Amino acid sequence: MSSTIKDVKGLVALVTGGASGLGKGIVERLVRNGASVVICDLESSNGQNIADELGGKCIFVPTDVTEEKDIQEALKITKAKFHKLDAVINCAGILKYESVYNFKEDVPHSLEDFMKIIRVNLAGTFNVTRLAVGLMAKNKPDEDGQKGVIINISSLAAFDGAQGTTCYAASKAGLVGMTLPLSRDLACEGIRCCTIAPGVFDTPLCKYVPEEDLKEILKTVPFPHRIGKPDEVAHLVKAIIENPMLNGCTIRIDAAVRLGFSRKD
Repeated sequence: MSSTIKDVKGLVALVTGGASGLGKGIVERLVRNGASVVICDLESSNGQNIADELGGKCIFVPTDVTEEKDIQEALKITKAKFHKLDAVINCAGILKYESVYNFKEDVPHSLEDFMKIIRVNLAGTFNVTRLAVGLMAKNKPDEDGQKGVIINISSLAAFDGAQGTTCYAASKAGLVGMTLPLSRDLACEGIRCCTIAPGVFDTPLCKYVPEEDLKEILKTVPFPHRIGKPDEVAHLVKAIIENPMLNGCTIRIDAAVRLGFSRKD
């Protein structure tokens, strides 16, 4: 990696949640621009087919981000196949719409569902990061002393959580809160950390958003007045990798949308 802005050719990246949605878009753009990529996603995902389609610069390793042994195996394979790790992009995440209390049925939000979302979205991201930086720190530093970069994918929900997304918003806000201290913790080894907070993008997670909510959200998108494309987030990931002055920050990519409505249920 260079201290000057350049392309990502020759980079080795590990992308969690890389078999669908934003993760898949990021994998495709990085490989298209000459990077080697390790897709980490669940065994039940389409990861192997995507890796086969993209060729020898891309491999799939079945991974549950909440399991340390899975991550250690993915890092072991990354080192054996590509000999280094330059970038980690944490995209793995889950979403469920559930109000904190169902007053019609007199039932509170499931604590189990809350803990599952926190475990995958927040703890899973931390789990991958804490283990991956050990391999990344072994890189030869460039003239800036830079060895690598961590990019976490948060959400506009971290700032503008919609009704029914309390646990999802909490998990994504946690990623924003981790960004600066991670950057400070990792500065001694020349490893940067940035977070991206996407707005409404065309991903499988959209199917979990109630149709009436999605319509209301789209009404509030100033410009461009549409759902985002995964490759637009991938473009930003590439820019963060290439620009060493981007560190310790969260970047919103949301067409200026700000959520503010709530349903009467």
